[in-house]
Amino acid sequence: MSDDLLTWTQQARRELAEDLGDLTARDWRSPSLCQGWDVEHVVAHLTAAASTTQLAWLRSIILSGFRPAVHNERRLREHLGKNPAETLARFRAVIAATVAPSKDLVAYLGEVLVHGEDIRRPLGIPSVGDVDAATQVAEFYASRDFAVNSRSLASGLHLRATDGAFEHGSGPEVVGPTLALVMGMAGRPSYLGQLAGDGVSVLASRLGEGA
Repeated sequence: MSDDLLTWTQQARRELAEDLGDLTARDWRSPSLCQGWDVEHVVAHLTAAASTTQLAWLRSIILSGFRPAVHNERRLREHLGKNPAETLARFRAVIAATVAPSKDLVAYLGEVLVHGEDIRRPLGIPSVGDVDAATQVAEFYASRDFAVNSRSLASGLHLRATDGAFEHGSGPEVVGPTLALVMGMAGRPSYLGQLAGDGVSVLASRLGEGA
């Protein structure tokens, strides 16, 4: 499974790099779905994740006072280029990287899938990706709070994919494409429109989008 996770992660990076190659200067400065980060910031963040060993991550999080936001911002700044072209070159250089900040490889596959959408969605770039890869991330997100409070968001809901094998939990149903379920569990309310079922209002409320 770890080989599959690595392959999927590298493929997701490669697909994102291809999409980034067509961006204009204005696109690079567009706000992403990550509050406070534009497109270039998100790309630098992904480069940091692919460049940080477990020991380096531990040292960084300790020096940040165990504040993930501070840690992320510092590592992001390390990997920003002088301009978007340099930032993209740095990202392309880590497409085949096998480094991860922890042993939770599926979490870092999730990072690339989610942050890829954080970039594509605001720019109107069509979603891409492997449903099997998204299924692994969905199962991880539904079972554990890691970088995002995904398990908490999914608690008490029956999540079911319409394009793959993912199904989890019991309660009011939330149905839709696997990637949309992943993005919902990652806290992205803009994907709620792709979901259906009695549980969507519950998920929307948890995401601060009302009933």
